[in-house]
Amino acid sequence: MSEDELKWNEPWILQRADPYVYRHTDGSYYFTASVPAYDRIVLRRASSLGALAGAEEVTVWRKHERGIMSEHIWAPELHFLDGRWYLYFAGGEADHKWKIRPYVLECADADPLTGTWVEKGKMRAAKEDDFSFKGFSLDGTVFESMGRRYYVWAEKVGVGKQISNLYIAQMETPWRLKTVQVLLTTPDYDWERVGFWVNEGPAVLRRDGKIYLTYSASETGAAYCMGMLTADADADLLDPLSWKKERYPVLASAPEKGIYGPGHNSFTTDEEGNDIMVFHARTEEEITGNPLYNPNRHAMLMKVERDGEGKPVFSFG
Repeated sequence: MSEDELKWNEPWILQRADPYVYRHTDGSYYFTASVPAYDRIVLRRASSLGALAGAEEVTVWRKHERGIMSEHIWAPELHFLDGRWYLYFAGGEADHKWKIRPYVLECADADPLTGTWVEKGKMRAAKEDDFSFKGFSLDGTVFESMGRRYYVWAEKVGVGKQISNLYIAQMETPWRLKTVQVLLTTPDYDWERVGFWVNEGPAVLRRDGKIYLTYSASETGAAYCMGMLTADADADLLDPLSWKKERYPVLASAPEKGIYGPGHNSFTTDEEGNDIMVFHARTEEEITGNPLYNPNRHAMLMKVERDGEGKPVFSFG
């Protein structure tokens, strides 16, 4: 499949939730995502975005039989940092399946599909940080701006059902934070509180001196939707006041299009450099069984449009 044959806003790669596409410096495209069994990390590579759909899928790591990283292997992301490959993902424990924490794998070989992946362990907080990664935490993403590297993730706080917030910190190494956590956003609005109070799945788009950070909100059924924060690239990104939060979702279910629960996205570019959003969504409103274990969240593609001020616009057309 060539880029010209891509179909927008409909299933592209079936039963692959939390999709992440990385375009490497040599132009190659890499795809990873959560698999329905939540038991391994897969990668596929192609010379074009369109060809990823038919590319061979390679398992590069499997969950442990017991202990950490032995249950609920979720939302992997592939990054190339300091000349090495890194996979960021979350996992639980067989005896404590909801003890979800963020973990890091490293590959020093040129080819991440055939190279050796080394477990770097749980993401490490800064020395003076007594809070990060102590509770249910997942969906870590990495981005760079103005010569600094940042990590953004979701972590639950509170009691009862708990609240999933988004936090940011500067990174010291690909597996350790340099600064203490800063709260970016908490579920303030009704559309972020359906079923559960959730902000998760951060993704970063950098354009024209701006940082656009999208995230997903509410439970993982039809109510799942996307919000967005915006900051100036030269602002202090560790200052919450540098970020402006959109009052309403920037993307939500479109029953008239047969698309439900769009979210947990990533950003890439096509061969011409145009911004493309990769996201998952369902094609049915009624879900059989627990939404978390229903496999029918499919990876889809969307062209990113712009409004008169240059802000990204996400539309099913």
